[in-house]
This record gives sequence, C-alpha cells and structure tokens, in this order.
Amino acid sequence: MAFMNWPDLLGTLKRSYNRLGETNPKMLEAYRGVAAAQGSNGALDAKTRELIAMAVAVTTRCDGCISSHAAAAVKAGATEAEMSDAMGVAIALNAGAAYVYSLRAMEAYAELKNAA
Repeated sequence: MAFMNWPDLLGTLKRSYNRLGETNPKMLEAYRGVAAAQGSNGALDAKTRELIAMAVAVTTRCDGCISSHAAAAVKAGATEAEMSDAMGVAIALNAGAAYVYSLRAMEAYAELKNAA
C-alpha cells in the first residue's frame, strides 16, 4: 500500500510552481535565489545535500519536499541504504527533539505553577 502517488505529487508541484510567482514574484525570486545558493561553496556533493534535505523534509513533515528531494536524491545517485541511514537520522532527531521539548514543557509547567 502506498501512502501517496509521489510522481503525481511532484508533477502537480512542478505545474503549480509559477502560480505563486504570478501574484508574488519577489517571493518566488527570493526562493529561487536560496535554492540556487545551496551548495555554492562546494563543501558537500549533491548526493549528500539531498540526503540531508530528505532528513529535514521528514522532520518538517513536508510531502512536497519529500517528493522533490527524493527525485533529486535518485538523480544524484543516492542508494536505498543511504536513504535508510538518512531516515534513521531523522527518526533519531525527532525523538531527541521531542525529549528536549518535553523537558522545556515540564519546566514551563513548573514555573507557571509556582507563579500562580
């Protein structure tokens, strides 16, 4: 069972890409500038950048990002094992982030309880 038709989503995103630009051209220009600047210092190769992007896409729960960067990861030569490792990093980060923010929530609760 598939969660989503990823090729269809990617196609929809590509067809809809300019729609925002028609009403907000400065925003689209700025977005394109950020995307173009990615990797401009050459320290990371395209495959590594796409594996990072996939982990970030998972942690931010962005289906559009997942479809775009999965296609780019395939094009950059990422293997299934590399994708699996990147997903492991995303899973570990989310668990770690939930733990850290749980501590913050407990601290907020205690401080607000004491202030009441």
